[in-house]
Amino acid sequence: MPLLSRKRTILIKTEATYGTDSVPTGSDALTVRSLELTPLNANTVGRDLIRPYMGNSEQLLVDTSVAVTFEVEMAGSGTAGTAPRWSPAMLACGMAATTVASTSVTYAPVSTSFSSATIYCFYDGIRHILTGFRGTFSLNCQVGQIPTIQFQGTAIYNVPTDTAAGAVTYGAQATPLVFRDGNTTGFSFFSFSGCLSQFSFAVNNEVNFRQLIGCTKEVTITDRKPSGTVMIEAPTIAAKDYFTIANGNSNGNLTFTHGTTAGNRVVFSSPQTDLLKPSYGEDNGVIMLSNEFVSVPTTAGNDEFTIALT
Repeated sequence: MPLLSRKRTILIKTEATYGTDSVPTGSDALTVRSLELTPLNANTVGRDLIRPYMGNSEQLLVDTSVAVTFEVEMAGSGTAGTAPRWSPAMLACGMAATTVASTSVTYAPVSTSFSSATIYCFYDGIRHILTGFRGTFSLNCQVGQIPTIQFQGTAIYNVPTDTAAGAVTYGAQATPLVFRDGNTTGFSFFSFSGCLSQFSFAVNNEVNFRQLIGCTKEVTITDRKPSGTVMIEAPTIAAKDYFTIANGNSNGNLTFTHGTTAGNRVVFSSPQTDLLKPSYGEDNGVIMLSNEFVSVPTTAGNDEFTIALT
């Protein structure tokens, strides 16, 4: 009987100790829009033997790891002050969470003490255990579409087995809202509330797999370079001169709120946005302005941006 691509399941749970299986169960099931697994990610070293005949030499695998990419809908848990089911993935991407009971969960970047997660990927009865998962993420929002968060990372390889997924319970992921006027409010970019069409943001973590003699296998995060793009209807120069701003040295705010009810509002904020290269585009005959930006920290550090669920 063939294995069906539709019958895939992902479970995720934060690890208490790095690289030690946290044993996620059916109650840790994650609702995803896409799931791509590279079950054996490795470099190869050729033996390159000299022989009296032609042909390949054996190739040896080194630095064996697992790569995984999955996408979730950008929505809260449905309950204010309760983290969504995708929280372990966010924490494993160099983030920390501050929770105010019954009010909010706010994610902000950190530079030390990185979290990690165990992921179980089931491919119709084949279980891949990914320990020590760490990675990076991006936000993708476009008018008329469901906004998403894409996670991409690396984990330690474990031998897969024929193991059924068992019963799963999906929860703590509210029904998403389309990115549109009314659902998305409070947009401000350098203190200008323009007509927003698209928003993209990537934390751009530098993620590496290390396997040194005498040391534990580990996926490390060694840097981040948060950046993104804001596309709005092009304003007049009098309304907002983004070209002069880009040529200057001042930073500005970038914020918006997506969602309308408690437990399902996502507030993005980048207080120190550095505008790079505004460029013109077109949408149904209307001139658009695409603004590339990077998020920079203050001297306090770890404050380039926040993602708050309220």
